[in-house]
Amino acid sequence: MPHTIAHNGIDHSQPVVEHASAAEEHTAPPAEHGASPAGHGETGTEHGSGIHISLAAEKLFSIGGFPVTNSILMSVLTFAVLVSLAGFFKRKIATLPGKIQGIFEMMLEALLSLMDSILGSREKSEKYLPVIATIFFFVLVSNWLGLLPGVGSLVWHEGGKIIPLLRPAAADMNFTLALGLIAIIGVNFFGFMALGFKAHASKFFTFKNPINTFVGLLEFMSEFSKIISFSFRLFGNVFAGEVLLTIVAFLVPYVVPLPFLFLEIFVGFIQAFVFAMLALVFVGIAITGHDEDHAAEPAHGHSH
Repeated sequence: MPHTIAHNGIDHSQPVVEHASAAEEHTAPPAEHGASPAGHGETGTEHGSGIHISLAAEKLFSIGGFPVTNSILMSVLTFAVLVSLAGFFKRKIATLPGKIQGIFEMMLEALLSLMDSILGSREKSEKYLPVIATIFFFVLVSNWLGLLPGVGSLVWHEGGKIIPLLRPAAADMNFTLALGLIAIIGVNFFGFMALGFKAHASKFFTFKNPINTFVGLLEFMSEFSKIISFSFRLFGNVFAGEVLLTIVAFLVPYVVPLPFLFLEIFVGFIQAFVFAMLALVFVGIAITGHDEDHAAEPAHGHSH
């Protein structure tokens, strides 16, 4: 067009502008649909074409103003699985045990023997077994359910965003913090029930001498540190495993992730076992009074 204008000597500048504007209007829609590289990358991230890693649990919907996240949904699913399995095995219990029931009874006896070594008696072990076993199986099942296919890949549309429908419960700091808080409150409750309010409170608040007062305050502060250690230990291991599996599966999606998957199955068991055993040890400490400790020391020294 510029060569044509120069050759004829006629001013076609206005039609040229109109023609250019029409060309721009004609090419504008493809430009909108085929966004720029930056816009395309942003859209791809928004629609989940890359690795999706979120430190916080993501909201799915609300019930009465209460936000329901993907980790809460996994916790409810874990609860449903445990209740279903408990009902199933309860109906299958027989006086003359079969092979499967025999295996479970052997596992139960091994767990009670382990608890005996910590609590000191079978009576105490049977008393606190339901609490310790519930903590163990709840953490274990929630960890293993987080490794199943579909967790992280099934998505939910919320507010124009695509987010994972399910997230491992222990990969949410709120879950581990709540579980640690419940465990420590339960431990102190058992201490109050076993020793009485005054005897248990005297472990933390005593004014016999400055040293005991200082030690009691340290023990009181340690109750809060237990909650923090419970929470961060479980959250850190489970969340790190989730990130590891996500990255490995994204880079090498076939065969290579399998060893890491088996590793996370083992880690899920170990974390559940450690959490339950720490709760058991804290229960054993809480239900033991200072007088019993002082009485055991001279007896131990006399035996030597």
